[in-house]
Amino acid sequence: MSYKREQIKDILSRIDEQRGKLQVIVGPRQVGKTTLMGQVLEECTLPYDSYSADDVTGVSADWLAQVWETARMKMLAQGNIKRLLVIDEVQKISNWSETVKAEWDRDTREKRELIVVLLGSSRMLIEKGLTESLAGRFELIRLSHWTYMEMRDCFGWTLPQYIFFGGYPGAAAFIGNETRWRNYVKDSLVEPSISKDVLMDTRVLKPQLLRQLFEIGSSCSGELLSLTKVAAQLQDAGNVTTLAGYLHLLDECGLLCGLQKYAADNSRKYNSIPKFQVHNNALRNAWSELNYSEAVENPKEWGRMAESAVGAYLVSQAQIADYKVYYWRENNDEVDFVLTRRDRKIAIEVKSGRRTVNAGLPKFKTLYNPYHAITVGSGGLSFEEFLSMDLNLLFR
Repeated sequence: MSYKREQIKDILSRIDEQRGKLQVIVGPRQVGKTTLMGQVLEECTLPYDSYSADDVTGVSADWLAQVWETARMKMLAQGNIKRLLVIDEVQKISNWSETVKAEWDRDTREKRELIVVLLGSSRMLIEKGLTESLAGRFELIRLSHWTYMEMRDCFGWTLPQYIFFGGYPGAAAFIGNETRWRNYVKDSLVEPSISKDVLMDTRVLKPQLLRQLFEIGSSCSGELLSLTKVAAQLQDAGNVTTLAGYLHLLDECGLLCGLQKYAADNSRKYNSIPKFQVHNNALRNAWSELNYSEAVENPKEWGRMAESAVGAYLVSQAQIADYKVYYWRENNDEVDFVLTRRDRKIAIEVKSGRRTVNAGLPKFKTLYNPYHAITVGSGGLSFEEFLSMDLNLLFR
């Protein structure tokens, strides 16, 4: 792929710096981490070694220590002043963080300019290892799901195509055959994320319950639905606390989250009914009963898809742009999304074919005095304008 994401500039810049911190690239599955690192290596002027834990049977911490030592020997043999070591899918190595800490600290003591970049798909597992063993030794480079602008520039997609098919570059080749596209999303994207990033590394007592929660939650993306009602729909019984825990796991691997209600005090946020939201609209629409042409011609359903696409953009960019996403509702008044960054609040109302009049935004402005209150859709920013904008601009 010749298209290069913006993060390539940050990675190249940090590699060129004097050795200071481990660089860790994290993000959901199939967003192009390995491809991006391959592009970095093509442009990098440093001698390098690149390994993937995916390529090794029975990969262990001993293997990790061995490849690290090999990089040291190459530096010595070739007289390198500086060298780059890249390790992909590092979370598959047992006790990886302890080994990385020991090897990194040794290089620090011996003043060795070995630059290290780690890549991993499981944000939950990667960040747990980092915070437990590598505190103060690393910087994160986060990759999100692909945006509308990236899918447009790379594949020539229109806005309606992005709203329906979402932002997975690997699925782009299949949109002409929707059955194949749906199967690819379900079998090659969702199932590996659940079975490898969640079930393999986390103790889940009822894996089928987690899968059912994902299917119901993703099909209801953009809607408020209490976990009590969700539990009543599930074949495998589970209590609300269990479902809340599973929803957190799905959020951590970049699939599905439950937005909390915005409130002045934290207790009201945590006890609110969740608003389900996928991180990528492909995860919602792969389970839709409508195909692309039917959805475009159905104003009510298309409005739901468009609102979910806005929400997916907001939640997928939240960590990168350093804000939190909520919704707000009091009686019949609601605001679709509320973003908070420190002391600034941004209220966002999405107006589509399914809802054109809502007094929620004026009421929210009166109660909370947001820094900005904007409308996306009819009477405000177009969907194309909003999905193309740098969300940091909202806080300036």
